[in-house]
Amino acid sequence: MARMHTRRKGKSGSKRPPHASIPEWITQTPEEIETKIVDLAKQGLTSAMIGTVLRDTHGIPSSKLVIKQRISEIMKREGIYPDYPEDFRNLVRRAMALRRHLDGHPKDLHSRYGLEKIESKIRRLMRYYQKKGIIPKTFRYRPDTAATIIR
Repeated sequence: MARMHTRRKGKSGSKRPPHASIPEWITQTPEEIETKIVDLAKQGLTSAMIGTVLRDTHGIPSSKLVIKQRISEIMKREGIYPDYPEDFRNLVRRAMALRRHLDGHPKDLHSRYGLEKIESKIRRLMRYYQKKGIIPKTFRYRPDTAATIIR
């Protein structure tokens, strides 16, 4: 089956190698890693950025492998997770940037088409998160109030 907004098929991208056990070079305990995650989240980093910091500066390839929980689950447990999921906020941020661009360049039809595709992804993801109960059922995406989602 082909992808919705491209003419390609299949899934591309690299896959993480399977790990059966915790790598031996990790010296931190799961409790220390959890406190690092909470500290980084309180600094305002997203879960993806926290995972990147843990990988690049602390040598932890997968926090889920060590802690047995995802970074977002730890953030939710501590009450630090944002109101809207990260992928949803990133799409809204892209749509807002494209709208700003179109304000200055109203004849850019390629960007207008790109904005339509991004907003259709936003609406599709919004329906999914409403079904899962992650965002309220009464929520509606409106471009004029999208800045409140990002915060």
